Amino acid sequence: MEKRNIYISQPVLGEEEWQACKEPLFSGWVTQGPKVKAFEQRFAQIHGVKHAFAVTSCTTGLHLALEALGIGAGDDVLVPAFTWVATANAVLYVGANPILVDIEIPSFNISIEDFKRKLTPKTKAVIPVHLFGLCADIDAIKKIAPGIKIVEDAACAAGSMYNGKYAGNLGDIASFSFHPRKSITTGEGGMVTTNDDAIAEKMDKLRNHGAEISEEQRHRGAKPYILPDFNMMGFNFRMTDLQGAVGLVQIEKLQGFIEEREKWAQYYTDELKDLKWFQTPVIPKGYKHGWQSFACFIDEKISPLSRNEIMEKLQEKGISTRPGTHAVHMLNFYKDKYGFKAQDFPNAQLANDQSIAIPLHNRMVKEDYDYVIAALKSF
Repeated sequence: MEKRNIYISQPVLGEEEWQACKEPLFSGWVTQGPKVKAFEQRFAQIHGVKHAFAVTSCTTGLHLALEALGIGAGDDVLVPAFTWVATANAVLYVGANPILVDIEIPSFNISIEDFKRKLTPKTKAVIPVHLFGLCADIDAIKKIAPGIKIVEDAACAAGSMYNGKYAGNLGDIASFSFHPRKSITTGEGGMVTTNDDAIAEKMDKLRNHGAEISEEQRHRGAKPYILPDFNMMGFNFRMTDLQGAVGLVQIEKLQGFIEEREKWAQYYTDELKDLKWFQTPVIPKGYKHGWQSFACFIDEKISPLSRNEIMEKLQEKGISTRPGTHAVHMLNFYKDKYGFKAQDFPNAQLANDQSIAIPLHNRMVKEDYDYVIAALKSF
């Protein structure tokens, strides 16, 4: 087949998003304002959640979530050992201790058995990651530790479902990402969701320096000389109205994007099923995958080449791939700080070394998928 160049991911942005930016640009209201508010309301409506707050990133959303729950020094927070580093970093931001938990393969999500082993009286929260768009088993976590606070790392999980509920509805708080590798994007940006009114009130203030009233309330009020009071230390984690305008367009495309990705994910699964060394994602009953990535596992015991060799050869063919993500305990900062060894979390180590995400996004066409499939079968 003629060589093609296929990106691991590409956002779908165009004329609608461009036109949407004109209103805030021409109005002059480009910081957090009416477009952000409308985006928050629509995101909450689609995900069936009571409150949604736009923030600068999923990372700052996780940080705010832990702050809002009162997690701090001396508290332990359980975190999967295989996740983007931000999940663990957010725990350190509030002065708490990230306690790593191994994962399950092939789901790549938190191991319920290891979660149970890692619980102690110091455990105050857990951050289950809905990795690649597949929700973690939240019911099992609640059954084992009914009093623990649950912060969903839903970075990859916009539109994902678990037992009839959308991600963002499963724990106490959730944080989503709108990075360009996600299903919908605002460039950078994130959304924090909760059904708890008290948490919501605190979250709204924390993202805006701790101000008792918002900038929009203040500027549109009848008494312009009044500045907000501050009863807590907060942060500047606000989204711009330019991003909110883009988000409003993107959120209406979310379900269509997921349906298209689901179709091609099934195509991959059907076409690659005879490659016994190449394990495609498994979706348990009761789950709806969000398909942020098509993350697979290469069984190097029977594969013709190592994961890295396969990735190199695919790159030569113009096919971009990535490891699923990384094992936090194998990153130098965490190794040095906590003295971790690679074998401390054996499944996370395996996933670190043998996972592979192949291209799946809404700019691909059938010829692209066939090209990737043919390349994999050529091994």
